[in-house]
Amino acid sequence: MDVFGEAALDFYNLNKKSTIQVDAINFDSDFIPVEYLFRSFEEMPKLEQMALKRSSGRVLDVGAGVGSHSIYLQELGLEVKAIDQSEGCIQVAKKRGLVDAQTADFFTYKDSIKFDTLLFMMNGIGIAGKIENLPLFFKKAKDLLKPNGKLILDSSDLIFLFDDYDNEIQNSYYGEMTYQISYKNLVSKHFDWLFIDFLKLKKEAFQNGFSCNCIANGNHYDYLAELKLI
Repeated sequence: MDVFGEAALDFYNLNKKSTIQVDAINFDSDFIPVEYLFRSFEEMPKLEQMALKRSSGRVLDVGAGVGSHSIYLQELGLEVKAIDQSEGCIQVAKKRGLVDAQTADFFTYKDSIKFDTLLFMMNGIGIAGKIENLPLFFKKAKDLLKPNGKLILDSSDLIFLFDDYDNEIQNSYYGEMTYQISYKNLVSKHFDWLFIDFLKLKKEAFQNGFSCNCIANGNHYDYLAELKLI
């Protein structure tokens, strides 16, 4: 079910303003206004703006959605490739003027030319799903990066959602979430999504051959990090 794609197509083609419902086990529903996916650089959070300004060389925008970040980089003159698993979102990104966009899964994506920057916005590292999958995530990043390449991502420390480390939290990493999203009559399957605190990220990155620096902290347990091959 291409939930994000259908919502994006409705908004772009029909100017239909609506929301995507996000449900997480044991938490209240959240709602994403579809128009938020189409935000301009001026409308982006500070951390996203900083991430784009730090992007350089040939850029791979992973989980690019409708291309808002890629379009900004393209306008700056950078060579940018956008990938997303949503076919509908990629269609919209191309209609918005993005030159190089492809429906693809990061973990199976291949390119004959390596990248200077891998960009993972809106908690893009979440595609790892669980902590145990991070070695695979970092291995794929290495395969796609030039020797002096970098990985830029934002994430959040979800500890603020919990009062204390009860048994449930101790049995698994508290940033491992399970979601289901819906739009109109479209409902996705449940999927795993990872949020990771900075210290945990730094440790996992080092163990997998990356240095990791916190570039800036956001207003609510979120942060921007830059990782480089060691």
